[in-house]
Amino acid sequence: GMLEWTLVSECPIPQDVNSLLVKGEETIAAYKTFRDSAVFTNKRMILFDVTPFTKKKRIHIIPYKEISSATIEFDLGTSAILLSIDSGYQIRLNFVHMHADEKTRLRLLFLKMMKDQK
Repeated sequence: GMLEWTLVSECPIPQDVNSLLVKGEETIAAYKTFRDSAVFTNKRMILFDVTPFTKKKRIHIIPYKEISSATIEFDLGTSAILLSIDSGYQIRLNFVHMHADEKTRLRLLFLKMMKDQK
């Protein structure tokens, strides 16, 4: 299946992510999403997802080493990262309202994700 998130803007690292970190893991960046937030560490991507109305909270944790292929796209004011996961899932992260410097930071984050993958 395809999981899709829209990442609206960079934000401070949410406090509740600290309890999920493993030894040697550090947070690199966090983005506000429509339904909560997405956190990128040096090892994994942690996507928080709160369902509107029911307030059910899901936490998706994707280790970079499970990414079998990855693509980054840049368009006018937007960017996207497409990931294929070993388990067969596809993930699309849509980044909106992006300025040139934010795209540069995103490119660096993407390269770090791919480097830390193995």
